[in-house]
Amino acid sequence: MTERSRTYSWADPAPLAEATRTLDGLTLLTRIMDGDLPAPSVAATMGFKLVEVAEGRSIFEGEWQEYLSNPAGTLHGGWYGTILDSAMGCAVHSTLPAGTGYTTLEYKIQITRGAGPDAGRLRAEGQVIHRGRRTATAEAKLTDTAGKVYAHATTTCLIL
Repeated sequence: MTERSRTYSWADPAPLAEATRTLDGLTLLTRIMDGDLPAPSVAATMGFKLVEVAEGRSIFEGEWQEYLSNPAGTLHGGWYGTILDSAMGCAVHSTLPAGTGYTTLEYKIQITRGAGPDAGRLRAEGQVIHRGRRTATAEAKLTDTAGKVYAHATTTCLIL
């Protein structure tokens, strides 16, 4: 057995937590994407990043890495869930005023194909379907650069 190791770092989360209380969602996410604020540590842990954001929409990108694989050698289902939840949640967050947060109440994913080392870069695109006063719903799709769908998801978020 050949043992491997992985080392990575992340920024102090305190400035990001403070910014969430003072910035509207779209500004906050834009500043994270531009590198003015640190990304949440889950992005470094899971190997994906926010690459595009607009009101009601967000896109994350990531790709297969050996440390993310399941016993069959494809991306673990938890990775699909995490990147899709991030895309949907950030799409909702992009619509919120300063001092307002959200939490995922539930989400459902449908994985349509396994992503192995040859899958290349995958894009999770989240879009708000409905944004009310107390709840929001969104959907997301995970595709490769050729447009093949690897998974799709829906969510309901509670606005705090």
